[in-house]
Amino acid sequence: MAQHVAPPSVTTPAVPAKLPLKDIAPWAVFFGVLMLVLLYFVGAEQGATSVVSGEDVHEWVHDARHLLGFPCH
Repeated sequence: MAQHVAPPSVTTPAVPAKLPLKDIAPWAVFFGVLMLVLLYFVGAEQGATSVVSGEDVHEWVHDARHLLGFPCH
C-alpha cells in the first residue's frame, strides 16, 4: 500500500482588510451615545436628575443598579 504525501505549498500570510475610520466613526458614536443613555438610566435616573417622573424606570432597572454597584436605597 503506497502512501501519497502532498508536497508542502507556499502560502502567503493573510492580511486583514483595513477599515477606514470614516466607516467606523458613525457606529462608534452611535454605540457610545447609546451606552451613555443606558448608563444614565441605570445609574442616575431618580431624584433630582429624573427625566421620567415616577418610579417606573427605577423599578425596571432596579436589579441592574445593584448588579453594577449603584446604591438606590
